Amino acid sequence: MTLTARNAGRGERWKCYELTSCHDLKTRNTVACDFPLHKQAWKFFSLHSPLPPPLSAPMAAPLLFSSFFLLLGFRHSALASSEPAGQEMDRISALPGQPPVAFSQYSGYVTVNEEHGRALFYWLTEATASPEKKPLVLWLNGGPGCSSVAYGASEEIGPFRINRTGSSLYMNNYSWNRVANLLFLESPAGVGFSYTNTTSDLKDSGDNRTAQDALVFLVRWMARFPQYKYREFYISGESYAGHYVPQLAKKVHDYNKGQSQSQSRPFINLKGFIVGNAVTDNYYDNMGTVSYWWTHSMISDRTYRSILKHCNFSSTKSSEKCDDWLSYAMNREFGNIDQYSIYTPSCLKLTNGTLPVMRFGNTLLRRRVSGYDPCTENYAEKYYNRRDVQKALHANITGIPYKWTACSDVLIKYWKDGEISMLPTYKELISAGLRIWVFSGDTDSVVPVTATRFSLRHLNLSVKTRWYPWYSGNQVGGWTEVYKGLTFATVRGAGHEVPLFQPKRAFILFKYFLEGKQLPNS
Repeated sequence: MTLTARNAGRGERWKCYELTSCHDLKTRNTVACDFPLHKQAWKFFSLHSPLPPPLSAPMAAPLLFSSFFLLLGFRHSALASSEPAGQEMDRISALPGQPPVAFSQYSGYVTVNEEHGRALFYWLTEATASPEKKPLVLWLNGGPGCSSVAYGASEEIGPFRINRTGSSLYMNNYSWNRVANLLFLESPAGVGFSYTNTTSDLKDSGDNRTAQDALVFLVRWMARFPQYKYREFYISGESYAGHYVPQLAKKVHDYNKGQSQSQSRPFINLKGFIVGNAVTDNYYDNMGTVSYWWTHSMISDRTYRSILKHCNFSSTKSSEKCDDWLSYAMNREFGNIDQYSIYTPSCLKLTNGTLPVMRFGNTLLRRRVSGYDPCTENYAEKYYNRRDVQKALHANITGIPYKWTACSDVLIKYWKDGEISMLPTYKELISAGLRIWVFSGDTDSVVPVTATRFSLRHLNLSVKTRWYPWYSGNQVGGWTEVYKGLTFATVRGAGHEVPLFQPKRAFILFKYFLEGKQLPNS
């Protein structure tokens, strides 16, 4: 099996080119790598597994994923070491086909582990006006294994959209960089342009190393961009970033506590986080998901009763009977719909003329992410595989030919330490006084609004402002309830990627979050 290559970052020598060989960037010789992978295995989908990404990635998608457990013995001295200042080297003069803009952009690599050669790719789009006065917001996409460049930056909250041919960009009128400086991070290593030079990292993928590497990234990135030290900082994301976001927030919070003895205030000035359609708690998420399927007439009464009878949602493993009924529901009763937005049309044709297919073990499902234009991932893959685009982004700087993809499904196979529940982390961060918002697009059936409500209910928070409709213009934008320490909001008519389906409503929600205000009731 051919593995798509990962380029080495500035100063890196070795680049793993296949799962059985590495490329010496100085001598151009190929040598054996430390870990042969013989065959990709598709993990059977169950409600107990990490979410599949919203795109079927080919087997030749980027497979070099980060090693996570190595940093468990984390030391402050390791964090303190920073790469040489390279801010101006990372400046983007202009992207191919980009409209003229007044704001600054930067992109490039930050090495997070020298021993393994792991480096994460970032893209910063500064605020459209007075960036020095605006907060810094980190965006993370989930999967696990999906790109924040493909989704967050190019489909949801970034300043640009990609046209159908992948030849040019056009402006997003509801970009979140109207009110904040946006930092998109492709994480963990192996996602998008991020890479590792150690193939054995594949064995150790999981939540903890993702959070550790992201923390190292932040510390070293701020050494490169010191103007963002002490700036108000928020973390945002969606889907499996329901793990990434609070986990990184906890890492930053703990890191800041360790730094407080030597500094009057932490330079990573974390104020809070906001996360959408978030994977939160296995048991309550699963119960809420099946309830959504039934209440939205996606499955029959018989199938609903059978799933509840045979699926033990508190178990980490599903039974054969449970798998059979889940497979029956998805293959026989769902129909050919987009599970991520059940009321919108699907992308019926890829560039090669075939339907996009995702395999879950022996289950074959047709799935797409839809929106006003349901084929946006195709446009992203066209654009970011262009050599001139990669050069402008300072990505794949050695020019090794490989197909950049929006998601890498193989990461799911190696995901080792996904937490069963994020509720204890929420409780700790609520006690720390962080601003926390959770929002849900109400047409998503993968991490549906019912799943999030079931999970958050078990935080047992006292209500400050009872359930009410919030407004976008003269229309109901969704519904919200404010608790002591957390705000929950729905976004009416939005699927899994809320800013893609309802960009104006998502922008209003984000703006009110930054301002620390309750959503408008009229």
